[in-house]
Amino acid sequence: MIPTLVIAGTHSGVGKTSVAIALMRAWTRRGLVVQPFKVGPDFIDPGHHHRATGRISHNLDGWMLSRSTNQALFDRAAIGADVAVIEGAMGLFDGHGDSEAGSTAQLAKWLNAPVLLVLDGRGLSRSGAALLLGYGRFDPEVSFLGAICNHVGSASHLERIVSAARSTVEFPILGGIPRDQSVVIDRRHLGLKMADEDQLGEGYIDRLADLLETHLDLDQLWQQLRSTNHPATSEAIPPTTAPSRSPCKIGIARDRAFCFYYEANLDFLRDRGAELVEFSPLVEPPPADCDALYLGGGYPELYLDQLADNAACLDAIRQMAAAGKPIYGECGGLIYLCDRLMLADGTGRSLLGLLPLQIQMTRRPNLGYVEATIGPGGPLPPGATIRGHRFHYSEVANPEAAEAIAQCYHLLTSRGDRLTEGYCVGSVLGSYVHLHFASNPEVMETWLDRPTINHTTML
Repeated sequence: MIPTLVIAGTHSGVGKTSVAIALMRAWTRRGLVVQPFKVGPDFIDPGHHHRATGRISHNLDGWMLSRSTNQALFDRAAIGADVAVIEGAMGLFDGHGDSEAGSTAQLAKWLNAPVLLVLDGRGLSRSGAALLLGYGRFDPEVSFLGAICNHVGSASHLERIVSAARSTVEFPILGGIPRDQSVVIDRRHLGLKMADEDQLGEGYIDRLADLLETHLDLDQLWQQLRSTNHPATSEAIPPTTAPSRSPCKIGIARDRAFCFYYEANLDFLRDRGAELVEFSPLVEPPPADCDALYLGGGYPELYLDQLADNAACLDAIRQMAAAGKPIYGECGGLIYLCDRLMLADGTGRSLLGLLPLQIQMTRRPNLGYVEATIGPGGPLPPGATIRGHRFHYSEVANPEAAEAIAQCYHLLTSRGDRLTEGYCVGSVLGSYVHLHFASNPEVMETWLDRPTINHTTML
């Protein structure tokens, strides 16, 4: 058991990512081994966590995964750490639909971890105490270590909030962070900019940590955290030894164009005997001896010319498809598999052409949790269900072509809509859905057991 703290916000945009990575770096600078986590289906914040701590951040999700699976993922990732910091998602109590499923509060209760609540101080003073009072009483099962007021205008501004909260709120305000535009992380259409982008520079996390150290008593926070109850570890951690199946080598597209992967999905493949080999479709082809490809999500639209001009990679992947080797693409990976991507300015380029779809970038997002029931016509087991998430600013521009090929996902969205998706041609499967493999291990185990991967017969 290690001390574990959940960084949550009253709502989105209050600065909980900045507070989380600042605290991760501050504790890391003090010699602690900090294990980061992110609540929900987010691929960008974990990159900032990794840069702040040097350890890979893992996603926890109460809607896609069971309580026991979340606990096992937590236990496995936390091995060797001194403290765990979990960054929440949206507002503390926001979950799937009208329920708490998938919420930060749910994970905090499941892991018996206290919450440090981030309040945006802009545009309020005494009303801040009313907000904190309501959050503290909304669910008595959630434990609060304290609160931080972010974006305060002055010491007197903070004191007005603290004074009003002192006699009404049951947990303390531990500090207030002033407004500082120099530490704001730029955003784009899918969220914050990635942690490794040149525009951020090398020192942004240290500047955040310096700001936090100046305005928060980290020694007091650490002592309070150590005195609280800590998550109980599960009795067993998922095995890391490979089960009995033929070895396979899976190429993982990983660069700035393809960077969205649940780390647990990669661990899932490794645990089942796969050797994962990363390559960059921006500059190189996949290794010639790969048995399969996994093309994750990301930003292919930002690197369209570079992807379209890398003929060596395009040809190599087309040859793999012609040989019947399984190729699986999610969101950005789906786009790469298609005939053509058209940008919002009207320009476009041809890509792999393994799926006969035209993709058009859009200005409005499609996002939300989905449950996929697998249908016939693809490489996955019919009748099985698996959960995932969609978040994309593009759409299929030629739906008549989509209707002419197999679609093996029957989706139920978080809004209750029913859609058909999961585009299949031969050994190629592409979808906008980012599946979480641990939500139903049978589904991707079937993909791993496909004949070509196991060197038996060609498809």
